[in-house]
This record gives sequence, C-alpha cells and structure tokens, in this order.
Amino acid sequence: MRVALIHNPKAGDEDQPDREDLLELIHAAGHEATAHSSKDDYLAAVLEEAPDLVAIAGGDGTVGKVVKIMLGQDIPLAALPIGTANNISRTLGIADIPLEKQILGWSAWHRAAFNVGLARGPWGASHFVEAVGAGLLAWIIPKAESSAMMAQLDVASEKIAYARKMLEDRLKTFPAVAFTAALDGKDISGEYLLFEAMNTRFVGPNLELAPECDPGDGHLDIVLVPASKRDELRAHLARGKGGKDRPPKLPTHRGRELVIEWSGCDLHFDDDVWPGDQPVASESKTIDVKLEDQSVQFLTPR
Repeated sequence: MRVALIHNPKAGDEDQPDREDLLELIHAAGHEATAHSSKDDYLAAVLEEAPDLVAIAGGDGTVGKVVKIMLGQDIPLAALPIGTANNISRTLGIADIPLEKQILGWSAWHRAAFNVGLARGPWGASHFVEAVGAGLLAWIIPKAESSAMMAQLDVASEKIAYARKMLEDRLKTFPAVAFTAALDGKDISGEYLLFEAMNTRFVGPNLELAPECDPGDGHLDIVLVPASKRDELRAHLARGKGGKDRPPKLPTHRGRELVIEWSGCDLHFDDDVWPGDQPVASESKTIDVKLEDQSVQFLTPR
C-alpha cells in the first residue's frame, strides 16, 4: 500500500517512536510511505494525493484534525496512538496493541465506519469526533492547559492521573448546571454535573463514560450525571487510567439529534471550549448537535 503518514512531532512521551522509526516499521511491513507533519499548513492538499491509507501518529487532537479533512472520502485511516489520552484509539480497541503489530496487521484488518459530529450554535458550526458537552469536563480543559504542574509532567500516564485528580477534587463542590434539552424530541432537561453527547466510549483523561457507545452506528450517547451520582463519578475518577476499571453506570440516552437551549455555561467541542472569554454576538441560544451523514473509515482488527 501507499501510506501517507501524518505525524505530530510534539505528541507522546520521549520513549515513543519518532517519524523515522515509524517509517522504518511501515517499510518493513512491505508498504511505501511518505511522511508529513500534522502541523503542515498544506495538510489538506497533501491528503488530496489519494494514498491507499492515511496513518495518523499522534493523540486525539491530531486524529481529529485528519478525520475532519478526510470526512466522506473512501480512503481508510489507521490511528497510531502516541498521544496522551488516545480516547479514539481506545474506542477502536487498538490503544494497547504494540505499534509494530498494528502496522504488520493493516493488510488483514477491516474497515469500520466512524461517525463525525456537527454542532451548530451562536458561534457558527463545529465538527467534533469525541464529544460535545458542558459541566465538569468543559471546566477542566482550560484549567489543564494553563496548569504549571501539568506542563512539568513528561509521561502520559502521569498527565492522565493528574487531570483525573483535578476533576476529583473539583467534583467535591462542583455545582449542578441547569439544562433545557431534547433528544429526538424527547425532553431530557434537568440539573447535571456533567452533560456529554458522546461519539466515543472515552473522553477527557480516559473517562469511560459511554461503554456501550458505537461510533459507527449513527447515534450519539447522551451521558447525564445528576448530583445524586456525584459519588459514583468521583469513584471512577479515583480508580485510575480508563480501561482498567469497571465504568460507572450513568444515566444514558441514545439518539440522533440533540437540541440544547444555551444558558450561558461553557461548552466543549472535543478540546475546544466556547465561549470562554469570547464575547457572544448572536442572540440565538439554540444549539443543535447531530452526526454528519458522511463518515470516515478506520482500520481495526475486528
């Protein structure tokens, strides 16, 4: 196969393979390959050259960036998880497979459809791959990005553990937020500590909030955490890295279109937060969240 390797040079730990290491593994598996930085301003043009496979070496942000470019194209993607959380790769069931074994398996792996979400609101429109939500996770994204302690950590597992501890500590007194929302016309309004429209099983620092989520089934899993579930969520945060403990049983609804009447709280679209410190020019308060008709395809072993 002709492989286009998209590599994030800033992703992962120091012991992760670099671009040259990955190229060597791809060539050893019998493939042709060209390598490109995920920071390339002309990445979309590079991917228009129609390789047989696009391999993405990086974390969820890098995978999401390429997914949005490749939406609707009949070229499979392969995620090589060298990021911090790797929630997309965990959802695909490949996060713990050694990279060399993954690359050797590509020729025999199957294509699996993977949905891409679209949220429309006062800011305009935003695609998302993992989740759209409000409450606790929307709170931590800017806090983690500005944390001096987080910046000093070099190992992915340490970053995950520290972020989960931040969430656990904040959850002790985090107030429930009132939401007016409907899923496929059914009222799901209420007061929630966390409100997430999930397209992946994992989100944030490896929180397995939607263990039954199938990113290719055309539905969103809406996870709602009321104050009565505070202790269950804290216990999940305290148990460590996602995938190694039993996920909590949280109220979840499955549907195709979520409509929220925005009340002024921060929202996140994957790792982007709105409005944050930005002024809101539009008077519209309605936010519409659904999945695009088109999808992408990932290689998976199952």
